[in-house]
Amino acid sequence: MSEWSMGEQPLVFGLDIGTRSVVGTVGYRTEENEFIVVAQYVAEHETRAMVDGQIHDIGRVAKTIRKVKEELETQIAQPLTEVCIAAAGRVLKTVTTTVAHDFAEETVVTGEEVHTLDLLGIERAQDLLKDMNDTKYKFYCVGYSVVRYYLNGEPMLNLESHKATQISEDIIVTFLPEDVVDGLYAAVQSAGLAVANMTLEPIAAINIAIPEKFRLLNIALVDIGAGTSDISVTKDGSVVAYGMIPLAGDEITELIVQNYLVDFKTAEAIKAGSGEGDKVTYKDIMLIEHTIPSAEVWELTEPVVDKMTTEVAAKIKELNGDKSVSAAFIVGGGGKIHGYTEMLAAKLGIVKERVALRGEEVLQEVTFLQPEIKKDPLLVTPIGICLNYYDQQNNFIMVRLNGERIKLYDNNKLTIVDAAIQAGFPNDGLFPKRGRELCFTVNGAARIVRGEEGESAVISLNGKPAGINTPLEPNCEIVITPSTMGAAASCTLEQLEEYSASGMVFVVNGHTVHCPRFLEVNGSIQLPSYEICEGDVIEARNFYTVDQLAEFMDVEVDKEREILVNNRAAETDTLIYDNFSVDWTVHSFGAAEVTAEQPITETSGAGSDAPETPEGSGAADPAQPAAPEKTEVVVQINGQPVRLTGKSSYVFVDIFDFYEFDLKASAGRAVVTKLNGENAQFSAVLKDGDEITLGWQELHF
Repeated sequence: MSEWSMGEQPLVFGLDIGTRSVVGTVGYRTEENEFIVVAQYVAEHETRAMVDGQIHDIGRVAKTIRKVKEELETQIAQPLTEVCIAAAGRVLKTVTTTVAHDFAEETVVTGEEVHTLDLLGIERAQDLLKDMNDTKYKFYCVGYSVVRYYLNGEPMLNLESHKATQISEDIIVTFLPEDVVDGLYAAVQSAGLAVANMTLEPIAAINIAIPEKFRLLNIALVDIGAGTSDISVTKDGSVVAYGMIPLAGDEITELIVQNYLVDFKTAEAIKAGSGEGDKVTYKDIMLIEHTIPSAEVWELTEPVVDKMTTEVAAKIKELNGDKSVSAAFIVGGGGKIHGYTEMLAAKLGIVKERVALRGEEVLQEVTFLQPEIKKDPLLVTPIGICLNYYDQQNNFIMVRLNGERIKLYDNNKLTIVDAAIQAGFPNDGLFPKRGRELCFTVNGAARIVRGEEGESAVISLNGKPAGINTPLEPNCEIVITPSTMGAAASCTLEQLEEYSASGMVFVVNGHTVHCPRFLEVNGSIQLPSYEICEGDVIEARNFYTVDQLAEFMDVEVDKEREILVNNRAAETDTLIYDNFSVDWTVHSFGAAEVTAEQPITETSGAGSDAPETPEGSGAADPAQPAAPEKTEVVVQINGQPVRLTGKSSYVFVDIFDFYEFDLKASAGRAVVTKLNGENAQFSAVLKDGDEITLGWQELHF
């Protein structure tokens, strides 16, 4: 708000943008709650730029606003940059709801927590309105009133500084279509002003016309403008309802235009003059002067006044639970129509003394520094708009995000992320996105490798770098370049801990040999460089065959000589497990010919590097082609059916993955393996129905 040089008092500039005229008021509130009006000016629209409280010609309304602004700037000798405004209740929607907030422990309630409770109520009302909105309009909140606060479930006038475990409230929230609000903002901005605060006209009026001390009474307030009649109802200490009807002073003016053949401005003068004297003088469009008795005008307009009061009374009863109120106060220029208060009293079924114009009576705490200004009902709403600024209850700010103008309810904590959410900017466009994750299983346990992090959104506020938590400024320009997605996750077998850190140890011809575990992918052994795919099933084998060990060590075993595993005769397909001993005769190391007695030096296969032979040659990779299709085979092991799954085919040695049999528990015995009654070879192919016998046999020397 502007700073006033006299006494350094901050000035508030309020505009009542009506259907027929714009009323501008500049003033300030004293510590004693008296409002001092420093300057005021009224300008009528040159044409019908507004209808029923809604702007139809933004440019023409902006021209009238600019005229008022410039006149007031002349009066106070300083520029005006911000303004408080109010919206008329065209297509007004109200939602009444209840919200509560629980504390983890008994807490002293602060003003901030009460404000947060109000915001929760507004959000709840917005959600409810979305569900019940049966119109084409998109609605915005333009005001709210708390009907009642509760402290631990008990009614309370003021929650602040009380101790509570729960605070709650009944709240009435008002909404208007976005085109009504957008038009007001556009007109004000076109006139070179920024909106400092916005409220609803009946909210502004009731704060003046019905102070809190009178709200225990069941009273209706009717603000009659040119295009709309805005209505609010109080009861039990609170405002309990808001409403409107699209009938007001213009209905009468238009009737006078048609009957007396005058322009709209002359008709307005006839209407006003009929309430001030016994006769009215005017010139028609033919420039013929007429003088008529005021009673003639009253008789002409009586049917319209009857229609207006009938609809206002019906709306009051609807808002008041289908019953009349105890009294009604009338404000606004249209309220001075002859016979209006008497007719409304009759329609409400109350004595005529309880329906009255409110002007000077409710402006007792308002002082005009301009002596020519008369306190009347026309000024109630403009003064209320200014006073609403001090409450800061219904404050909005406008910003632009990526070129789109949006409105935000201002809780003094708004940041760029709030604007993004209001504009429907996708959340994943604000924050960096990880690439697609990779999911697979290792030894039956789920494993996830996360994708790489993407780039964060690039944000600027008024051309300067900003973040999502940068505070908003009124009318600021926000540009957000969406965040990006990182690269998809990737992983090879050799990167798995099961490959690099969980090896196996064999004792070969008295020397320790470290070997990595073989890894099967979907039933087939794969190379360490294999790129894991989504959904792969990976198993770490806990055994080698003699042949695989020889291949890994890159040696050629003399098969004519005896091979011993744990000091027992074995074949090249015999399974060897961790810490088993193997004794064999080596025929050659890689490409080098050696004698059968040449010893094998200790090698190491730990880690991702292949173990080396004494000659330094790398170990061969035991890769096999991937199985084209998985099948199931059911065999009988020691009389028990066992289902083999996960591979395209199965050999005898595979049964040890599905049937518990500890090959290391020999205790001096020899293992007995039979397939369909015959001694089994570990490489024998299995088929459905095969009968297998496993056991131990004592050795006799």
